[in-house]
This record gives sequence, structure tokens and C-alpha cells, in this order.
Amino acid sequence: MNSQSLMIENNRRAREAALSAWALPETPPDALRVRYQSLGRILLIGGEDALLYAPRLGPELRAQVLVTDGSDEPSVPVIFQAGRRLAIDGHLGHFRVELGEPGHRDHEVIDCDLILDLAAQPVLERELLPVGYYRPVNEPLVLDALVDELKGMVGQFEKPKYFNLDPALCAHGRNGVIGCSRCIEACPAEAISDDGDAVAVDPALCQGGGGCASVCPSGAIRYAQPDPLELQEQLRLLVTRYREQGGRDPVVVFQAEAHAFGPNAFAPNLLPVTVEELASVGMETLLGLLAWGVAGVRLLEHPGLPERSRRVIDGQLAVIEAILRALGRDSRRIGWMQASRPPMTEALEDDSFKPASFRTLGGKRQRLFQAIDHLYGVAPVQPVEVPLSAAAPFASAEIAEDRCTLCLACTGACPGGALQAAGEQPGIRFIEMNCVNCGLCVQTCPEDAIRIRPRLLFDPDVRRTARTLHQEPAFACIACGKPFATRRIIDTVLHKLEGNPMFATPESRRRLQMCDDCRIADMAQNDLEQLTGVPAGVIHD
Repeated sequence: MNSQSLMIENNRRAREAALSAWALPETPPDALRVRYQSLGRILLIGGEDALLYAPRLGPELRAQVLVTDGSDEPSVPVIFQAGRRLAIDGHLGHFRVELGEPGHRDHEVIDCDLILDLAAQPVLERELLPVGYYRPVNEPLVLDALVDELKGMVGQFEKPKYFNLDPALCAHGRNGVIGCSRCIEACPAEAISDDGDAVAVDPALCQGGGGCASVCPSGAIRYAQPDPLELQEQLRLLVTRYREQGGRDPVVVFQAEAHAFGPNAFAPNLLPVTVEELASVGMETLLGLLAWGVAGVRLLEHPGLPERSRRVIDGQLAVIEAILRALGRDSRRIGWMQASRPPMTEALEDDSFKPASFRTLGGKRQRLFQAIDHLYGVAPVQPVEVPLSAAAPFASAEIAEDRCTLCLACTGACPGGALQAAGEQPGIRFIEMNCVNCGLCVQTCPEDAIRIRPRLLFDPDVRRTARTLHQEPAFACIACGKPFATRRIIDTVLHKLEGNPMFATPESRRRLQMCDDCRIADMAQNDLEQLTGVPAGVIHD
């Protein structure tokens, strides 16, 4: 046996040993589930095709037809759209179909458990349709096969709750100002919506696409089953065991569960890992694998991948490629892989650096920086920073000193504590490690004084050290001398209130230059003088 054949055989045995030890924890019996209750009320939407199909569903289903283009002889209960606006909301067991405009005489609401959309143009255009909403190809064989499935959609059903959400970490909004909306834009099921300062996820609409967790810069949304921390630790053990068994050039291939291949469909050095959805594999996982010394990571393309999920993955890959290029590494080590005739191969060799040994610990950002810091420490090139795209979860902040009044609105809005008050002397400090590139500071600043620039600062010590962005001497209260604001703030307030009748007197404008305590005391003294007619200090017991 020649050396090449020997290596292939060693890789095959090493992979077999590594995969045999792969063990994600089973879903606990008390894990949160999403439950549906269907009574079998089905609404068919369409024209003649829907009217002809509806009788085939009885008596198991209670069918009615929403006729979109008219009919002469309906054989089931019908509702005519008659040019009215049509809107659909909900999911299996709880669909709400609305016709017309609320408050109008022709407004009508239909409640149903299932929807079969046979209209010429789909009513819902989502990439992932709600559970219980069917939009089949209008062909006889397809429709024939669907009859039994629809009849079986009566009773109780459940699915996993795919996500965990921590609103306290969410960078969506503060005080009505919107910052990050990446998860909303990433969801192919349109299950995420604005909920004021945070987002809301409808668990009944969520279908586990996972892109929301990958693009969330703060870790407020995370995949629940499997837990990302447990998945990443198992990946570390998988690669470690493969190495210990003599395997070389390992390439981890992530594949979607619905389109998965067995191990023998891949060359012996390719380690297939099946996940529910590709978009659930985040940047911290991909870079973590590189830090642990894999030759490469691939995401196996499959038909039907939602376009929003593809955009999520492409955005993550673009950030990773920029980081690797800046470090002098081959940026092609992480990327897509086309499904082809087995055995699928990938010509990547082990990198030259010493793999990391750290265990998987902490939150999303901690794990991400763990991987980056190791790759930076062993990189042939060690730049100060790398500019990144808007998809990056890192950024640097800058303040225009000629505009900033140090009102500190930005520090109150910053969800990660990246922007902080400087202390006793009025000022703003910035800790770059904490910045999630949400833009809330930019949207909140009343003076348009803040700019953020997506980038990664490589040196971990510099990244976690606070630096002062702007500082000014304090303005002292004209009554007691206590510092309480900045000269710029006082001048701005005085200027903006010029001509205001409430601040027309010298006394009222003097109070604007006092601290809170002295302002209240001065107003009380003035009220006492007006009440008694005696100057303060003259009245005695």
C-alpha cells in the first residue's frame, strides 16, 4: 500500500472513530414545545380548481372556498372575494383571513385551521410558509397525494421551540429609536417583528431557520435545540478525536438535515455534521473550528435554501474572508460546497499553526473573540485592524467634538455598554470589545455627532481598554460652584431658549446656569418673596 492509499485508509478509520463518538445531548422531555390544535376547518382559495377539489376533502374536513375569480355552481360553502383586499395571518389551528378594510360595510373575517392556496397568484409570498398553509404545485399527481395529508391535519400537533430570546440583550431599540433589525430581515418565515425596544418572535411561525441567531450581534437570540454551546463543544471533540486517531486534513462539512448524505458520500477526510438548517451555524462556530486546526469548513448547498438564509450565510462568510485575508490566511478555507457525485472531495491541507486547545465556554461574543484571538496570535501577519462590512458584529465609534454637547444620550442608548460616561469630568469613553455595531448611538444622538465604522480591532488588550472619545471641562454652578454640566450644554440651552417668554427675565436665565439643588432653592426663595413682600433673610420667627 503506497503512502497516499495509507493516508486515505487512516483518515477513513479516524473519521469512523470520531463520528461514532459524536453525541449531542438528547432533547430533554421537559424542553419547550409549540403546540397546535386543529379542528379541520379548511379554507381553499382559488377559482374552479378550488371548487372542484373541496368535495374530495369531506367529511373529514370542514371545507369552504374563498372564490377569487367567480363561479356559477358552487358545491360547497363559498365566500366571494369580489375585489376586496385579502390578508392572511396566523398558523395551523389559528388562521385569520381578512377581506376588505376594517370599518367598511364589506369587511369580513374568516377563522380557519388550514389553508390550501390554489389561486393563480399566491396570497402569501413568504419563503417559509406557516405550518398549516399549503401552496402546492397545481398538478393532478401532487394534488392527489395531498388529499390524505390534509385529512390527517386534524387533532393536536407539536414541534420544538427553536429559539431562546433574552430581551435585555437585544439591540433593536431604545426609547422608541430603532437600531438593529438584522434578525427581522433574516427570518424567511417572517416570524420576528418589532416589539418596541426589543423584538418579538412568534414561536408558532418560527421554523428553525436559525439565521436570526447567526446575525444577532449581541447573542440576544440563540438557537435552542441543539444548544449552540453544546454543538460547538462536540465539534471540538470531533476534530480532536479525528486527530488522535491519526486523521489528517480534516474538513468539517455542515449539511441540512432534510438534504443530508451519509459519511460514505464524502472523502475520508471530510467530517459531515448534520444540522437542522445551515443558517444556524454562526461565525463563532466557523472560526472556532479554524482555531481548532481544521483544514477547512464547508456548507453543503441544497435545493430550496431560502434566499434570506443564503444572504445570512454569505454575509457571515464575507466577514470571515476579510478577517482571514487580513491575517495572511487562505480565505477559501471556509465557504460553500456543491453537492456532487460521491465521494465528494475537498483539496485542503492542514494549516501550519498550532491548533487551539481552549474549551467552549461563555456566550456568543466570548466564543467568537476566543477564536479570533487565537487565530491572530498564530497569524503570519498581525495587522492593527481590518475594515469590515455592515454585517459585522464589531465597530469603532468616533465623535465630532465640535458637535457633541456631552448630553450622554448615546451612553443611555448603548445596549452593550460600549459607550460610557467618563466619570467626574464630563466625557464619553468607548470600549470597542462591547460594540455590537447596532447604530443606536447614531440614531439617538440629537446633534448628529457620532459615527460608527464596522471594523475588527485585533489586539485584545486594546480592544477591551476604554478610550476617551470626547471630554470637556465641567461648568460650575454659579450659585454653589458645584460642577454639573459642560459649558457647551449651557451655551446651547441659553441659545435655544432665547425669545422664549418663560425665560425672558434675567433671573430665569440665571437659573439655567445653576445645579438642580440651587435652582430649586432659588425658585422657592423667589416664591417666598412674592408671597410676603419681604426679601428673604428679613423674616424672623
